[in-house]
Amino acid sequence: MKKITYNQNHIQFARKLRKEGTLAEVLLWQQIKGRQIKGYKFTRQKPIGNYIVDFYCSRLHLAIEIDGSSHENKLGADQKRQKDIEKQGVKFLRFWDHDVKNNMNGVITVIIDWVEKEEHRTGVKP
Repeated sequence: MKKITYNQNHIQFARKLRKEGTLAEVLLWQQIKGRQIKGYKFTRQKPIGNYIVDFYCSRLHLAIEIDGSSHENKLGADQKRQKDIEKQGVKFLRFWDHDVKNNMNGVITVIIDWVEKEEHRTGVKP
């Protein structure tokens, strides 16, 4: 897998986004930080290419995005953004803000199931 590239100009903005996270981002971060998902390390607000993803696990090449009301009228832009990032070998899981806030167990189950399938498919371990 090639190394992920990113726009250096996004580093400061990513730091700002970490400090100003949405409630759903903060709630999910509490569940995945500190290698709580099967020993994998996730980072918040990771620059990739010319974009910033909500959460990223470099070992799994997995981006996790939380879509809220700000995404409702940006389907085309979100699809282009995701395709551009996927060109770097990144895979995506997307969750609605509402689901993170109201069904965290379901969200975590989906993430763990995805990780286990990826481990089985690739043999990758933390």
